[in-house]
Amino acid sequence: MKPAFQDLIPHNHCFGCGPQNSEGLRLKSYWRDDGSSECVYLPQPHQCAGPTGFVNGGIIATLIDCHCICTAMAHAYALAGREIGQGQPIWYVTGELSIQYLAPTPIDEAIKLVAKVENVSGKKMTLSCELMSVTEAPSTPYARATIMAIQVPSNWLKHADVPAKCKKS
Repeated sequence: MKPAFQDLIPHNHCFGCGPQNSEGLRLKSYWRDDGSSECVYLPQPHQCAGPTGFVNGGIIATLIDCHCICTAMAHAYALAGREIGQGQPIWYVTGELSIQYLAPTPIDEAIKLVAKVENVSGKKMTLSCELMSVTEAPSTPYARATIMAIQVPSNWLKHADVPAKCKKS
């Protein structure tokens, strides 16, 4: 199996997707045969909403955000004809995130996120994403989102202050 997008992005300390953040969610995203990307995630009990049987909405937003931003970066590398992480870094950040919470997301089962690049225009990329059950087929989405990812200059990372506690231990 190919490495996850996140494992190929250099200096990735992100809480949601950074393999170099020991306290983070550590998402793993991969291309699917249809050109979309997929991430499977098993929520943890401490990531609950008020009712302990469901995933907190902020965690859901983080999962969607990080899966989509990494998909945008992976797509940008492909458009540049490069493997993820090769050559000059390509970084995207969230410009806009719109989520529809359609049903409570159970905390005791694996969920998957499927993202698709909808449009690329200059430094902006629009993606759609659905969060759903892994086991249910066909699965009704628990959440649906649209995200606008914005490419930042390659020297963006030089200006980021990385606290010691975010670095891999």
